[in-house]
Amino acid sequence: MIQLLERVEPKNFYAIATALSQELAASAIERDLEAGIPDAEIRRLKESGLLALNIPREYGGIGANWIESSKVLQELSKADGSIGQLYGNHLALVIIGQMVGTPAQAEYFYRITAQNNLFWGNAINTRDTRLKIEPVGDHYRVNGIKSFGTGTVVADMRVFSAMQDGAEMPIFFVIPKTREGVVYNNDWDNMGQRRTASGSFTFNNVIVYRDEIVGPSPFPESAFLTLPSVVAQLTKTYVYLGIAEGALEAAREYIQTTARPWMNSGVDRASQDPYILRLDIAVVKKNPLQVDRASQDPYILRQYGELWSSLQAAIALADRAAEQVQIAWDRGVALRLEERGETAIAVSTAKAFAIKVGTDITNRIFEVMGARATASRYGFDRYWRDLRTFSLHDPLDHKLRSIGNWVLNDEMPVPSQYS
Repeated sequence: MIQLLERVEPKNFYAIATALSQELAASAIERDLEAGIPDAEIRRLKESGLLALNIPREYGGIGANWIESSKVLQELSKADGSIGQLYGNHLALVIIGQMVGTPAQAEYFYRITAQNNLFWGNAINTRDTRLKIEPVGDHYRVNGIKSFGTGTVVADMRVFSAMQDGAEMPIFFVIPKTREGVVYNNDWDNMGQRRTASGSFTFNNVIVYRDEIVGPSPFPESAFLTLPSVVAQLTKTYVYLGIAEGALEAAREYIQTTARPWMNSGVDRASQDPYILRLDIAVVKKNPLQVDRASQDPYILRQYGELWSSLQAAIALADRAAEQVQIAWDRGVALRLEERGETAIAVSTAKAFAIKVGTDITNRIFEVMGARATASRYGFDRYWRDLRTFSLHDPLDHKLRSIGNWVLNDEMPVPSQYS
């Protein structure tokens, strides 16, 4: 059994996340190049105590709400898009018992996770129907292949979906890492999110017991059962925001320390102008190179100001969506379909804008940093690669179409894995 850690008090969890983010950022470029299994990242998450962040206090967790949890996720995503995706998935998976399972499963999953400091991963991907499950006596057997198993190879608790012959809806089940017959195919080699180990799994006569099948919920008609996908989309939104914020902070440091002003910007000439030097004598005495910095280039100032402003707007929109998710969460099984729909639209809007802004930022930072910033040793391209790899799972045009359908036709998004 994993050694228990001291409880992380609520007032400290954001400071812990910030320290961990700074630590992970220092090795992000090397880990991106290495790719492979995120053993080190998950070990540090466990040591931080943050795996119990959104587990209710009565079950031994920290008890953070979705607003607080989202900001921690954003902070971790600044350092590394892979760790952001892994942690976001964990937050969205550990609640599965409460949302779509039985009360006994909710308590069991919460308690075992908090007490044993467990990490959750998944290969749900309902569009991939190759994994089959069939009843055999008092248990089930699972065979086949399942793709996009994000973090599952290092997860203590693994969530999968499989199809049963004759059934229209997939069956979800949770099994421990020690279950025999589950093989990771080690086939994740994508351009971004390279440390998520999001490859496929092969099942060879894997036993699944009845109490490992999630549900059925005692409230089958409640809209609360359809909220997990909304929560998952919220976590993705904050991963995008964290990646964009990390990119903008990296660009800021590079501009302040390394970049050169454009030759026609007038900045280098201003540094030789005696009149300007007399006006700016205090600045020059403090740092003689101040007026010759790229951070004084009016073109860069304008570009950076625009990027920063758009990011603040995206963060504000996401924070409002997180508040709405928390309201829906607090409603529990009393949540109505209309309330669920309004929450889904709020999250979809924030997510669509975060993708748009994040893509713009991770692309345009090179406009403000210049050609020298494309050197491989800086690794600035990983922000774009991480964001695009992650966001392409839910194309922006389809998300905007759902929003437009609500605005023009008052049609709420149909609950699915993506809405």
